[in-house]
Order: sequence, then structure tokens, then C-alpha cells
Amino acid sequence: MPDSIPNPEHLLGRGHARTFWKHRDPQTRRENVLSRALLHPVRSVPIAFLAVILLGAGLLMLPISHNGSDPETFMTALFTAVSATCVTGLITVDTATYWTPFGQVVILALIQVGGFGIMTLATLLALLVRKSIGLRGQLVVQSETHTLNLGDVRSVLFRVARIMVVFEAVTAAILAVRFWLAYDPNPAVALWHGVFHAVSAFNNAGFALYSDNLISFREDPYILVPICLAIIAGGLGFPVLIHLLNGGGLRVRNWTVHLRLTVFGTVFLLIAGFVLFAAFEWNRAETLGPLSVPGKIVGSLAGSVFPRTAGFNSIDYGVAAPETLMVSDILMFIGGGSAGTAGGIKITTFLLLAFAIWNEVRGRDDVTIAHRSISPASVRQALSVALLGIGAVITGTMLLLVFTDYSLEKVLFESISAFGTVGMSTGITYNLPPSAEWVLMVLMFTGRIGSVTVASALALSSRPRLFNLPEERPIIG
Repeated sequence: MPDSIPNPEHLLGRGHARTFWKHRDPQTRRENVLSRALLHPVRSVPIAFLAVILLGAGLLMLPISHNGSDPETFMTALFTAVSATCVTGLITVDTATYWTPFGQVVILALIQVGGFGIMTLATLLALLVRKSIGLRGQLVVQSETHTLNLGDVRSVLFRVARIMVVFEAVTAAILAVRFWLAYDPNPAVALWHGVFHAVSAFNNAGFALYSDNLISFREDPYILVPICLAIIAGGLGFPVLIHLLNGGGLRVRNWTVHLRLTVFGTVFLLIAGFVLFAAFEWNRAETLGPLSVPGKIVGSLAGSVFPRTAGFNSIDYGVAAPETLMVSDILMFIGGGSAGTAGGIKITTFLLLAFAIWNEVRGRDDVTIAHRSISPASVRQALSVALLGIGAVITGTMLLLVFTDYSLEKVLFESISAFGTVGMSTGITYNLPPSAEWVLMVLMFTGRIGSVTVASALALSSRPRLFNLPEERPIIG
């Protein structure tokens, strides 16, 4: 055996030899491993969101962004930036009075970037400028938009952009006209309010330019109905919207399992939420009781739609019935459709686990939906997402109980609202200490990025096992 390694220049040439010696250097290898770990498509998304949050917080800290002096400007700006970028809507200050028009524009930009997905937006800009995209960029966008084929990424990007622009523009036009004719004679202000609330609605953000959010419009169907429709559209998810808008919406027999679960699940949750909200709040003097019958119907519709990660509120949830808060907790935790602007564990996750339980009760080895067999990997992923979500909510609730003196009912509502990126509150967000605000920010970030994505970003590279261990069956139940 030779005492030394042959000179690689004779075997590989000088260029390849330099690469050979470079990869043999331990320090270089560690740097390459670290670089690949940080730039992995799954990890790039949370890193990019953190960068946008910090940039937004920096802009919101500028004197031009807020009115008056605030000793806690950094925490206020950071919390607002996290809430806007994660399209949540929880606020510690009044958006209408605390932030200047410039600050409100920054919030709107953060909402739009967060809803569209920072990595998707960055790749779209690269396409427009360079007319090309690399493999890593395609993988990043695939991770963000949940597209299945790399060849579809480019077309999906433009479709997502067109869908967002069309829905937001139509909603903004309707709202602007209504604001102008019924509430604000200044057309410029009405247009701004229309654009802001349209973007906030489609992206399921819940930020409003009124101190009482949308309570002042609780009987106005021309305001609440367009906002509800925009919320539902954004919450369905881009894969569903693309399929429905491509002309395949009426042929139910050709629908995929994902499409069936999302559409039928959305309809079921909307109807169930409407019925339960109306039953619990119809005659309550603090909420829907004083309203007319049409107003109660519109209010019940909003009470069913807004907890689906939207964050707007047309009633004061601080005086809502405990039963209403419980129903809202369930709706907030489930959330909307995958690969959209909604949060929560997602409808497909919830229904997939429900079908798994149903098939297990029936004694079937596999999970079947609509004459299709669901892979065990999908069931495991759904179970992981649900359990990680439950763990995040429980941990956040316990920490909020430690840091505050509020009841379990209100703290649980706040924790689920943050994790589900909903933004509704019983009114305690304004009075939380900084430690509790940090808890909510972590929950919002985790809920927006996704439990599995965060776990994958923190985990080391996966190493497939080359052997199977002996099997055991522990006692269940």
C-alpha cells in the first residue's frame, strides 16, 4: 500500500484536483454541510420569514410609522410584524390610531408577503427579472406551495399571483364603493380602506383600520359578505382554487381526495359553525340579541367564517357565551385548506384522521376515501401535524397561565388563536406582559410556518434505516 495519496492533478486535472483537495479539508467540509443545512428548501422558508419579520419590525420602529412616544416601541413593532407576516391579526395596540398611514402600508405589505409566501414571492420576482429559475429555487417554492411536480412550479407561481390579484381587486372595489357611499365621503380614504381590508381578508390576516374591528358593520351585508367570501377563497388553498378555476369544478367524480376533503370539509364546517353560533348568540343581549333578523343572520355567518383563521370580529368575544368560545376554539384549531393563506392544522389533516379512526373502527387495515387508498405516510404526517399542534397549544396555554392572571378559558382561546394564525381575542392581548407576548409570537410563527416544517427545519438530515427491528404490539386503550 503506498505511503501517500497519488497526486490528483495527474488523475483529475488541476481544476478537479483543487476541488478534490477542497473537499478533503475538514473545516471546508463542515462549512459545506452547514451551508447545505441552512439553504435546504424546507429550512429556507422559516429563515426567510424571520428575515421579513425583522425587516418589518425595523420599519415599524421608525418615527414615521407610529404616533407619539412609546417606551416599548421595539416589542410593539416586533409583535405587530410577527402578527402581520404570519397573517394572524393579534394586536397589542390599536391599528387605526397607533400606526400612521406609512405604518399601515408597512403592515399591509407584510400581510401580502406573508400570505403569498416570501419564498414564492422571491422566486416570482426572479422569474420576472431573469426569466429563469434554478433547481433549488423550484424546490423552495414547491415546499411553500405544496406543488407535486417540479415542472408545474413556474405555472403555479403565475396562477397564484393572478388569483390573489383578481380576488383582492374585486373585493377591494366592492368594499371601496360601499365605504364611499355609506360611511366616508372621501373617495381616497374609502379606496384605501377597501384595499386594506380586501388584502387582509383574502390573506386571512384580520387586521382592520377601525378601533372596534368590524363590530360597527355587524349588520351591513355589503361589507361583511364580500369579506367573508374573500376569506373563504383564500382559506381554500391555491391547489383547490386552481382546479376549480380551470373548469374542473363541476365534475365531482374527477375530484382528487384533497379537493373533496377541502371543499366538503369547508362546507360542513361553515354550516356547523353558522348553526352553533346562531344557537348560542341569537338572543344574547351582549351580542346578536339587539340586531334585526337579517342582522343576526349576517352576524352568524361572520361568526362561522371569521374563526376559520381570519381574525376579524363582528361581536365582542370578551362577552360571548362559553359555548361560542368553545366552538370558535375548535374552528380555529382546524383552520382552512392546505397551501393557502389559512392556518390551523388544516381541514385535510383533521378529516384524514377522522377517516383513519372510522376505518380502524370498521376493522380495515388501510385508510380509504372516495374509493382511494391513502398512504400510511400521509396518515403519519397528519397525526404528527395534529399532535404537534396540540403540543404547541398546550405548552403555550400553560406558559400564558404562568405569566398572566387570566382564566383558562381566555388563555386557551388566545393560545389557539395565535397558533391557528386567527387573530381573534377576548380582549386580553392589549394587557399582556412581554413574556406572554413572546409566547404568542412563537405560537404565531409556528402556526404560520407549519409544525412539520418547523420540526424539519430544526432536525438533522434524515438517515434511512437499513434494517428492521423486531416488532411488538403494546396494549392500546
